[in-house]
Amino acid sequence: MDMQLAGKTALVTAGSKGMGRAIAIAFAREGMNVAVSARGQESLDAALAEIQGHGDGAIAIQGDVSDPGDIERMVARTAREFGGIDVLVVNAGGPPGMQFDRAGDTEWESAFHLTLMSAVRLIRAALPHLTRSSGSIITIESISVKQPVRGLLLSNAIRPAVIGLAKTLADEVGPSGVRINNILPGMIMTDRARSLAQARADQSGRSLDDVIAETESNIPVGRYGEPEEIANLALFLASSVSSYITGTSILCDGGLYRGLM
Repeated sequence: MDMQLAGKTALVTAGSKGMGRAIAIAFAREGMNVAVSARGQESLDAALAEIQGHGDGAIAIQGDVSDPGDIERMVARTAREFGGIDVLVVNAGGPPGMQFDRAGDTEWESAFHLTLMSAVRLIRAALPHLTRSSGSIITIESISVKQPVRGLLLSNAIRPAVIGLAKTLADEVGPSGVRINNILPGMIMTDRARSLAQARADQSGRSLDDVIAETESNIPVGRYGEPEEIANLALFLASSVSSYITGTSILCDGGLYRGLM
């Protein structure tokens, strides 16, 4: 199926690893111009080299989505380099795992800026460029907005605010041709997922393989997802194939979430 994405431009934040990297590569394969951002220059350079192997129009922008100035610079350079932005992928590393008695104001404020305010600022900066034509905003959130994940207090509490933001914006920006949707990954095998599993293994005195196997036994399809499976959904939501879908949150979790709504 032709996704009709060739020649369009995407900005993908946290695009040097995991799901962000997989999304950027998938976009490049479709012939899109892709700008990726991340904090670490070394991993960003490595990601850019891989993305450029699938398409010519790619740039890397070092920056932190918790920093308002960096966000303005990311968006401005992308729009300047490619003449606008068609797709914005709002992605950020998740807040650290912890329980309530260990989370002080500093941890809460950091998670707030990383998770919610990064989305607010990225969308606010990108909207003037997205409205030049039909645009698509995709936020990468978590199954935790449907079903709290044990040990991820900060994510469980703050990510639902992004869903409320997106649902409200769908109504406000729809008339200008911009759509906004959320992807809710379940257990996806990324560096973060592996580190969280390792932390559980360390706490319980078990091996990493045992913890991963236990998690997989609770997933109906019997395995962790791959970042490329999130990328496939992002391709769909970025394209005109999904032109009548906005304001929605789509699980990609192998059936892990058991709720009806």
